[in-house]
Amino acid sequence: MIDKNRDNLVRDIENHLRLTARQLLKFDTEEEVLQYLVDAFQSRLKCNFVAVILKQAGEIIPKVWSGGLNSLKQAFPIKVEYCSPKLFKQSMTYKDKEAEEPCYFLSLLKKETLKTWFTVPIQDEKENYGFCTIGFLKFTHLFEIKQAFDEFGKDVATALSLARQKKKKQSEIMSVDFIVKNLSLNESIENLVGKIVEQAGKVTKATFAGIYLYNEEKNYFIFQPPSFGKLLKQEKIIIQNNYMLKEYFPFLELPGGNELTIPLTLDLKILGVLHVENKEQDVFSRDDLDVLTVMAEHVSALLRNAFLYKQEKERMVRLQSMLDFEQKLIKKTIEEEEFHGITELSSQMFRQPVILFDRFFRPISAYPLEKDEIHIDLDENDIPANSIKQIRDQTGCFLYIEGIKKEFILWPVNAGKNHMGYLAIEKKYQDLDAFDLLEIDLVRNIFSVQFIKQKLVLDSIAQVKENLIDKLLVEQMNEMETVIQYANLFQWDLYKPHRVAVLSVFMDEEEPDIFEREAKKSLIFDELKAKITQYDQKIIFAKKGEEYVLIIPSDMEIPNEYKFWKRFVEKMKGWLKSDNNICQVKVGIGGTTNQLQDYYKCYQQAVQTLNVILRQDYVSDYAFFDDLGSYTLLHLIKDTTEAKFFMNNYLNKLKDSTGANHVDLLKTLMVYLEQNGSIKKTAEKLFIHRSTLLYRLEKIKEIVGMDIDDSDTRFNLMLTFKLYDLQQHGKKRM
Repeated sequence: MIDKNRDNLVRDIENHLRLTARQLLKFDTEEEVLQYLVDAFQSRLKCNFVAVILKQAGEIIPKVWSGGLNSLKQAFPIKVEYCSPKLFKQSMTYKDKEAEEPCYFLSLLKKETLKTWFTVPIQDEKENYGFCTIGFLKFTHLFEIKQAFDEFGKDVATALSLARQKKKKQSEIMSVDFIVKNLSLNESIENLVGKIVEQAGKVTKATFAGIYLYNEEKNYFIFQPPSFGKLLKQEKIIIQNNYMLKEYFPFLELPGGNELTIPLTLDLKILGVLHVENKEQDVFSRDDLDVLTVMAEHVSALLRNAFLYKQEKERMVRLQSMLDFEQKLIKKTIEEEEFHGITELSSQMFRQPVILFDRFFRPISAYPLEKDEIHIDLDENDIPANSIKQIRDQTGCFLYIEGIKKEFILWPVNAGKNHMGYLAIEKKYQDLDAFDLLEIDLVRNIFSVQFIKQKLVLDSIAQVKENLIDKLLVEQMNEMETVIQYANLFQWDLYKPHRVAVLSVFMDEEEPDIFEREAKKSLIFDELKAKITQYDQKIIFAKKGEEYVLIIPSDMEIPNEYKFWKRFVEKMKGWLKSDNNICQVKVGIGGTTNQLQDYYKCYQQAVQTLNVILRQDYVSDYAFFDDLGSYTLLHLIKDTTEAKFFMNNYLNKLKDSTGANHVDLLKTLMVYLEQNGSIKKTAEKLFIHRSTLLYRLEKIKEIVGMDIDDSDTRFNLMLTFKLYDLQQHGKKRM
């Protein structure tokens, strides 16, 4: 009879479980499924305790709890790894041997007041959700219906899965419906983003939702406001050498954490990411991932179109702004001779400090900075300062502004093939976009026009100076009034004392190509002219024939003319060296003027002093006419008929023989006289053997027809050579 009653009870329980399983399939939400399950167990089994415990992010958490046992409830959440694996795979009772295995949950359950309890796993073929625990305060017979409870657990799992799918589908439908009803192609990107992130935050119950857009040109993700909640991440995420997005968004399409990131793509091209954080009292689930993925698929095209529209609108605004600035800049080139107005407008256009340097890397104009506050320090990884002319494209450098190191970018400013200067903007190159580069090219062209304009003016002034020099430095001044008028243009008082000098620059290596040689000469002259003008505008520097004339106010030499010229010649040599010119400087310094007619006389003195420097092995690169000793006396007679006869009588035959034999007998004789007739010293000086020298001297005696060992003859020959020096022009002169 007892067995019959037991069989009836078992069938009754099995029927109840089947009916309950069927009923569970009718519910739409997870909460309804679990609550019905608890109510069904309590009503049919008359149990005192029921709990549905589900796995979530590596832990077990009670979802439904009925019947007390608060001390047990407070122990949650419990890590899954602390529990027995069998708890999730099969039904277990208080008297099963498996219940004796190490399990943190079961050990806590055994400490409670329940006399009888059993567990039912909630699982199907695809997923294990957790388990259900039923307990009784009194001892109750549990019949062998484990298989029925296991099957029931599968049915519960199926019901949960269906409920979650329904919820997911409902969320997806709501999201799509929201997109269709609330998002429009005509909206601004800010409005679109605001609506999208708000919906994403509400659907997933996140405390933050936001969108990062990807900038492909500059290779970074940039936060696009507004956001749902407060942004805690950085606004710009730079993608360096590693292009794996998980390095920057660890929860990319990965549920189970307190963050979740969904890529926004269109035609397999990344547009950005939708990012949510801090789900309320939970972690982001697979359902959250699916809902956000559906949203991302539908909004990517909208965001792309909105972004393109915004980008095009910004481009039109920037283009119009650039055209407006272009008109203002062109107007500045017409109204102004200098660069300050152009620099100020350029700084306003770039919204950054702008500096213009000349080709020698000295500040010409700066805004909003002061030129005196700027100190250049080229990055050691870039081109060194002594070869700054080699810069052909933009390069980074550091400038010290009032002692603070700041990063700038340099661009060369050219006028045709001529290098004019450098434009510097306080920016980093990676921050520049295509419009910035277009604006920079515009400004460089405007500066080039202004440089050309200035050069034309300077060339005109130089031409006037050369005309003045040509009319001033003549033996008979027939256009005195014209000379005075020209001098007034430069505010130059001709009647004040001036020193006249002649400059010669000759190359260490002669350029074989005549056109290239002339181009280099012209370039060197332009560079010297620019440097001398910047050094002191009171100095007149002009070209006269093949000579370069310097006319300097005498008061510049005070207190010591020798120190002044030593410093000035060294400075000119330094200028040429800094510009990588392989050449030498020689200066002949004439006398000081007291009246207009003195300029020609002082010029002649300077020319002849220069001839002496170039013809003799002169120790210094410069010399004063007054310091040439006997040359100053010979200067008075060099142009007389007697002097010319004296030179021709002694030297012409020797010169003709030198050309025929390809042996410089003229130089041999000159060195022999300089060494006071010493055979040993002369041979050493000429780097020839003693016997060779003796042979040459015999040839010289034979040609000139005189005894060169006679003291009077040597004196006459020395005198002839000095006259010859005064009359000749140096070799390789410019």
